Amino acid sequence: MKLLQSMYKTQSVSRFINLILISSSVCIIYLLVSVFLLGTSNPTHVFSSQHDGYIPPTTLEHIVFGIASNKNSWPKRKDYVKLWWKPQQMRGCVFLESLPTADAEANSNNSSSSLPPVCISEDTSRFRYTYRGGLRSAIRVARVVLETVALNHSDVRWYVFGDDDTVFFPENLVKTLSKYDHGLWYYIGSNSEIFEQNRYFSFGMAFGGAGFAISSPLAKVLAKVFDSCIERYPHLYGSDSRVYSCLAELGVGLTREPGFHQYDVRGNVFGLLTSHPTTPLVSIHHLDHMDPIFPNMTTIKALERLFEAAKIDTGRLLQQTVCYDRWFSWTISVSWGYAVQVYGKHMHLPDILPVQETFKQWKKGKVLAAAYNFNTRVIHPDPCQRPTIFYLDSASSGRDGIRTHYKKLYQNCTNNMGSPRKLEEIRVLSQKLDLNIKQLMAPRRHCCDVLPSSAGQVMEIAIRECKDEELIHMHP
Repeated sequence: MKLLQSMYKTQSVSRFINLILISSSVCIIYLLVSVFLLGTSNPTHVFSSQHDGYIPPTTLEHIVFGIASNKNSWPKRKDYVKLWWKPQQMRGCVFLESLPTADAEANSNNSSSSLPPVCISEDTSRFRYTYRGGLRSAIRVARVVLETVALNHSDVRWYVFGDDDTVFFPENLVKTLSKYDHGLWYYIGSNSEIFEQNRYFSFGMAFGGAGFAISSPLAKVLAKVFDSCIERYPHLYGSDSRVYSCLAELGVGLTREPGFHQYDVRGNVFGLLTSHPTTPLVSIHHLDHMDPIFPNMTTIKALERLFEAAKIDTGRLLQQTVCYDRWFSWTISVSWGYAVQVYGKHMHLPDILPVQETFKQWKKGKVLAAAYNFNTRVIHPDPCQRPTIFYLDSASSGRDGIRTHYKKLYQNCTNNMGSPRKLEEIRVLSQKLDLNIKQLMAPRRHCCDVLPSSAGQVMEIAIRECKDEELIHMHP
């Protein structure tokens, strides 16, 4: 009996030891696998080259703005800044040479609480300016870069600069900058639309009116050497040329982002807005030189209409989608949040993408003044031979997605049963476009379908992601 008890105890101890050994082995294997996966995985969250840990995504709070203005233009142009400035989330300054006069301020209806604070620029009289016919204020405006860094804000990843007539789309700006490692040296912006402007000032320069961004570590170094650098460039015309030259001396080139828009054109920019590249809309410039972007509105009211759509789906704003009505052989181009064009014939996609020349050239006379950095197409001289245009009327978001309604621009043209001019309204259904970093780096145009409609004067369209092997063309 004692022998049996002894054997039973021995077996129990042995089983207990085996259990411990098995448990320990499982734990060790789990730890080894975890370490291996951490070492080989490709995490989606952001890491900076200057840090060894997890870095939260970039937000508006990580950006500091430097806006160049002057005492004469600020009272008139602050309405533009008010459209996009978010005082609870944004930091920065509007730089003036001195405070506006009391009369100018009295004629302005804006509350300072909805605008960035005003900073008075430092004296620049010690710097030479020798460009004949230019404005020496270019030196003061160039030094906005230095003085914005000198504000000494904390936790800054990007410094963004623009003019008082630059309208930014903040969420798209954040998305665009999020593609880049803010711990590295980056100078991000875009060129002019005009070949001659780029040839004269440099294809490597970010045009200041379009806005440009400098990563924090680069901006801090630039600020330290900026004054000594610009002393070598009294002969340059503008502020952005001085910034570009000093960055070039630091060995940093321009990273181009086509969502920044200088818009060196005049008049009707419909053609540019409806042919926006497949990248987020970041900025619009030269608003005083263009017509209101919506008919029968003031410039400010028209921009407010565009921002109504931006509040609902800023990432899809102006993104162009093309689809076809097989029954009538119509071609439909949707520039989301702005306008829909319906062509009364079948057009191949590559024939639609070039920019319609609805605008006037920036400078008259020179042949190269009408040479652009993108493909263009001439609009038909007869308005009745052009596509039927429908402008954004309203935008709303609900459980089934986002709905935008577009109303026809009236033209005194004859209609027939096969003409798109019989339509009065177009309704577009879409889902919020929230692209991740990989999708932003490799963008793809979306597809759309013409839906069955119960009303003869209404067309309904649904925007969606294209299938893997789907081609955008008219199916037989």
